[in-house]
Amino acid sequence: MLVPLPQPPYALSSTTFRFAALAALAGRAPIGGQREVALATYLAARLAHDVLPEKGLTQPVRVERAGHAKSWLSTLALPTPIRPALASLVDASGGDCAAVCPALRNVMAVTGNFLDSAARSELDQLADALERS
Repeated sequence: MLVPLPQPPYALSSTTFRFAALAALAGRAPIGGQREVALATYLAARLAHDVLPEKGLTQPVRVERAGHAKSWLSTLALPTPIRPALASLVDASGGDCAAVCPALRNVMAVTGNFLDSAARSELDQLADALERS
């Protein structure tokens, strides 16, 4: 059994991402299509994740965040079928889990060719969590 080395007292803790595979895909994808789709999907997934009751964000806060996210999405050059699906998911993130899950499943369907298997798996796990809530 490997025992992790103790961290020196001045060491920083490692950064964690809620959707590490999506973040990694966005980081390694070339500038343009796949990177913009991955970044936009990452943003929308984070907003959808925050709808879960254990996150504790109120609806007015989620609605405000969705409005700002839609403004940012409008600046990206996204393929035609992907933009409305992401916009619908962002809009749904201001509501409840029942509204978010179908929108997320739609995003998963239209972004499938742009995302790798690990990123698709993260979105599938999120959809399952939203369905259980």
